[in-house]
Amino acid sequence: MTVRPIVKFPDPRLRAIAESVTSFDADLHSLAADLLDTMRAASGVGITAPHIGVPKRLVVIELLAPNGARTYVNPTIIWASPEMIRHQEGSVSMPGVMEEVERHARIRVSYRDLSGVEQIEEADGLLAVCCQHEMDQLDGIFWIQRVSRLKRDRLIKQYAKLNAS
Repeated sequence: MTVRPIVKFPDPRLRAIAESVTSFDADLHSLAADLLDTMRAASGVGITAPHIGVPKRLVVIELLAPNGARTYVNPTIIWASPEMIRHQEGSVSMPGVMEEVERHARIRVSYRDLSGVEQIEEADGLLAVCCQHEMDQLDGIFWIQRVSRLKRDRLIKQYAKLNAS
């Protein structure tokens, strides 16, 4: 497949709400494969189609787990635990900066697989964090919007400094 260019912060496409996928065809399979290759090349654990400039509700996550890469089409959180956890987050669209973000400890996600079959999955820990992070991106919420204004400003300055050369 293909490693595609990643849209970098502060590109306005990262703030756009992604469109639902309606066609479960070879193009969708190809896009999902490109996302996986692009994410691996960027040393990420999660990526969305908007990260490569495609405004579709498609997420690929790959953690160090026996299940390998997971693909979520049109994902929706249908339940979230009241318990919260904090985890270091970053983005392939803003490499080099990370900050702790608070998220629900456990979630239930409804989504379609690449064949269009509806699935429901429970996630906790890092997988729950990644799902929430990537689904935020599909809704045009870039991860730094989940931290305080002070931390956000610091992250933006840090990122600018990293890219000044």
